Amino acid sequence: MDRDIDEAMRRTASRPVVVGLIPSHHAIIFGIVVNIIAFFLMAGLLNVLSAALTIGATLFYVLVYTKALKRTTTQNIVIGGAAGALPPLIGWTAVTGSIGLPAIFLFAIVFFWTPPHFWALALMLKDDYARANVPMLPVVAGISETKKTILLYTILMLALTTMFYATGAVGLIYLALSAAAGIAFIYYAWRLIRTPEIEGAKPLYLYSLLYLAILFTAIIADSLVRI
Repeated sequence: MDRDIDEAMRRTASRPVVVGLIPSHHAIIFGIVVNIIAFFLMAGLLNVLSAALTIGATLFYVLVYTKALKRTTTQNIVIGGAAGALPPLIGWTAVTGSIGLPAIFLFAIVFFWTPPHFWALALMLKDDYARANVPMLPVVAGISETKKTILLYTILMLALTTMFYATGAVGLIYLALSAAAGIAFIYYAWRLIRTPEIEGAKPLYLYSLLYLAILFTAIIADSLVRI
């Protein structure tokens, strides 16, 4: 579905479907078959709820984000980020068989993490997105507005990670590590605003990857040693 966009962007112009190494109809058939197999495996080995959420995430990403949002609105990755935020919730339902409040918080945390993470990347690839006519926030609203919006979402994300402690699903180890990692995230977002153009975008993008690893490692550590 994104073959024309991929062809226009330097970062993606050499992808197999774009250069013809894999025919597009083969890629579509492969994607459908793999998802069907995955659904039945999850339904049989785990539970139907986890399988339904997984196939729902795929359909949302393909039909809502890729087909409807990506080419039409600056909020594409905000709304479309719901698909990428579902895996922690799916993991929860795989173990418990139900959707609980902690799982919803995990979903919300990743949901609010996605915009600052992706917009930092979009700042670095602004010209590529403009060339492909993809209305990413830096292309439409400009660099300065994107930086401010990144900081706003980062603050909201830190608030959510702190509120997660109130559910009782995590303890003080998580609270301390998540707070420290969140404050560092805000520092990088603030430094991005203070630096000219996109100079601070790459450090923020790289830290956003590390941040998510720290956050979930903190949850694991907290579950092993509860304080």
